[in-house]
Amino acid sequence: MNSSSDANQSGSPPFCLLGTVGYSHSLDTCVLEVVVILFLTVLIIAGNLVVIFVFHCAPLLHHHTTSHFIQTMAYADLLVGVSCLVPSLSLLHYLRGLNEELTCKAFGYMVSVLKSVSMASLACISVDRYIAITRPLSYTTLVTPCRLRVCIVLIWVYSALIFLPSFFGWGKPGYHGDIFQWCADSWKTNPGFSTFIVGLLYAPAALTVCFTYGSIFRICRQHTREITQRHARFSSQAEGDKGERCEGCPDKRYAMVLFRITSVFYVLWMPYILYFLLESAGLYHHKVASFLTTWLAISNSFCNCLIYSLSNSVFRKGLGRLFSPLFPSCLGCTDAKKAPAPVSPRPDPRCQV
Repeated sequence: MNSSSDANQSGSPPFCLLGTVGYSHSLDTCVLEVVVILFLTVLIIAGNLVVIFVFHCAPLLHHHTTSHFIQTMAYADLLVGVSCLVPSLSLLHYLRGLNEELTCKAFGYMVSVLKSVSMASLACISVDRYIAITRPLSYTTLVTPCRLRVCIVLIWVYSALIFLPSFFGWGKPGYHGDIFQWCADSWKTNPGFSTFIVGLLYAPAALTVCFTYGSIFRICRQHTREITQRHARFSSQAEGDKGERCEGCPDKRYAMVLFRITSVFYVLWMPYILYFLLESAGLYHHKVASFLTTWLAISNSFCNCLIYSLSNSVFRKGLGRLFSPLFPSCLGCTDAKKAPAPVSPRPDPRCQV
């Protein structure tokens, strides 16, 4: 009995990032940390699996070339969720036999690469929509399936290479691995590497998104103003103008869906990027801030599929078709509601997104 108790006392207590800040012992912060990470892991894996299955079950979603980038993001976010099982199992003490330094480096590098894929995909989506609206006649010749595949491959290769120097001792790619004690205590950020990441990834992606969506909405606003003026000038041609007004409707509405996804991405990632810069410059360091900003950014891997499902009607139809075997009665109710279809002039169906 004494020998076992001595062994337990001599053994170091399990590392917990939130447990190192000296909060009250009435709240087990380590349990809270495990619950938060496990909860996000389950949401990310389940949500992105649904997105992937819906894309395979709904061919209409492949109408836009951006669906390839959306699927790339879904696969990357799914891998983020799967990789988050590593810190979850570590906090539950199932990975004691692994090399902690190598494990935390591999986890931090993997999550950084996967989130870089999402960020670069969002930038490519904005460029694709910009080309579709500014050059509609030459769009099919500029954006071909072959070029699309090459672009996706380049996104993965670029994301893998840009964080590779961190393995050779030049800085730290992020705080995702700080769940492990070695990463939290021994792996330090480097101002040069942080500037390198911001200059070659964060800043170009953000500037591209701001320029393209700003141009898209300016063009759409100008187009809407011209149609409104023409409608007021030739009121007798109101019906013709309505049809013309719908021509820009699909691109504008689909751009709005993608703009919401991009906006939420940067809203959730901005605290992490700001903390990354402040901590690298030695201006501010706090383990709780590191934990909260990191996992707030990772939670974006679930938000993408949530926004897309709420904003895209075709996606919702595919989602209903996917779950129709589980809820056949609800499907029958919707079919009954759709049965009486009165014949009347309706707006262009292309305006439905």
